[in-house]
Amino acid sequence: MTNVTVIGAGVAGLCAAYALSQAGLTPRLVDRNGAPGSHGCSWWAGGMLAPFCEGATAEPAIVTHGQKAAAFWAEITEVHHRGSLVVALERDRGELDRFARRTSGYEPVSDLSALEQELAHHPRALFFPSEAHLDPRRALSDLVSLLASRGIAIECRALTPGDISGPVIDARGMVADLPGLRGVRGEMLVLHAPEITLARPVRLLHPRHPLYIVPRADGLFMLGATQLESNDRRGVSARAVLELLSAAYALDPRFAEAELLETGADLRPAYADNIPRVTVRGRVLHLNGLFRHGYLMAPALAEQAVAYLTTGIKGDLVHED
Repeated sequence: MTNVTVIGAGVAGLCAAYALSQAGLTPRLVDRNGAPGSHGCSWWAGGMLAPFCEGATAEPAIVTHGQKAAAFWAEITEVHHRGSLVVALERDRGELDRFARRTSGYEPVSDLSALEQELAHHPRALFFPSEAHLDPRRALSDLVSLLASRGIAIECRALTPGDISGPVIDARGMVADLPGLRGVRGEMLVLHAPEITLARPVRLLHPRHPLYIVPRADGLFMLGATQLESNDRRGVSARAVLELLSAAYALDPRFAEAELLETGADLRPAYADNIPRVTVRGRVLHLNGLFRHGYLMAPALAEQAVAYLTTGIKGDLVHED
């Protein structure tokens, strides 16, 4: 167990390397692109640690394991514990009722002035006080730095499990080309709107164009995200930009004056049930299928993968093939 190799330096691979280091091991960490950047879907994530909100459409395992994610990330990077807010336009109030029926862990809000003064014109909302968020790019950078301080550097090499002897954790996402794995396209925008102040992620429910807005430092906001069953890796479409900006404008018309700084698109790897898993194939453990739950579920995958390697304990996310 002293020669474990982790392939892939996205959020899943980095979390696996960190979990191995916590278990007293110093894994080899390789990625064909080197350090994390715009070449991977971890770079384009929203960074919401929102297990209860995700429970509106996700399986119970996501809610259960996701509740531990904020504590994991707080050991590595800055985590903002300010909750999540879910709103809907008056004409779509039925969407808010449906969301409430499908979730738990929220408080109904009829006066938003105490939470988000600038959204006080919305008559009703759901507040999820235990949820949190982080800046994904900072989290990746902080995790890379922490691993480096423990003697774990990222090798920029294109390797597959067949090129390596000994146990392997394969966290290459879509590149792994696993049976049953599909790509779900997501598109996002980064806006600069210093005149708008939001303290926490806001989800706007809409029957056609649901939106989430995540505040970042210095007046930046991440807007996401479309969800298309597609393997298309092209840049962001004009339709996506229109939909995301239109929804943001409906939430707060001042977003019409924001500066559009960045657009991004990538494929989220997902299985049919949208539950991430550790698939064991001999000496290779595949950490994959994170779908839209990368920062929420990567810690649980990493923990269960390392427990299986070091003790043989098989968690509920571990599948032997």
